[in-house]
Amino acid sequence: MTKLVSRLFPSATNMIRLDHTHVLSTFHQYKASAPVRVKKGLVNTMCTALEVHAQLEEEIFYPAVRAVTQNELIAKSLDEHQEMRRLISLLRQMEPEARDYDDTVAELMRDVMHHVADEETLVIPEAERLLADELGELGMRMTKRRLQLVGPRSGEIALDMGRAASGNTAAIAMVGLAAVGLLVARRTGYLGSARRLGRSL
Repeated sequence: MTKLVSRLFPSATNMIRLDHTHVLSTFHQYKASAPVRVKKGLVNTMCTALEVHAQLEEEIFYPAVRAVTQNELIAKSLDEHQEMRRLISLLRQMEPEARDYDDTVAELMRDVMHHVADEETLVIPEAERLLADELGELGMRMTKRRLQLVGPRSGEIALDMGRAASGNTAAIAMVGLAAVGLLVARRTGYLGSARRLGRSL
């Protein structure tokens, strides 16, 4: 049953790649000349995505990799997560009009891009080689944990996405669809069902 259900979720490594793509796409949208509201929405969106991503890796993915290999990049990745959290904390305390705001965003982007390059070229291929049979189940656990982490912040996430999408009709439509999806999931009990499903496996 576990194997069957795990196939319904992305594998752990595919989920990590999708997170990387989402964050890099958000980086690409950031412009120093953008309106303050848009900059704040984009930065909050990327910060939340990075916080959730780092927690999923630290709680589930990295321990699984460490159990099968002494990859030194895991320790380095944990240090990089701490530096990332330091920059996120600074940005959450700053306003986009602050003199160092754009420079701090640029520093976060550089650090994350370096981290992504290391993970995608060295850590993920090794995990796929050594944990091939477990990646589906790890992905299922990460999906369940993501729902737990994101659920309480869904209002904040939707607000930030709305700010970030300001002036972009296609993005606004996507935000609307995402908000409707969250409401439907809550009303139909899907989020609770996903939690119960994870507990039963």
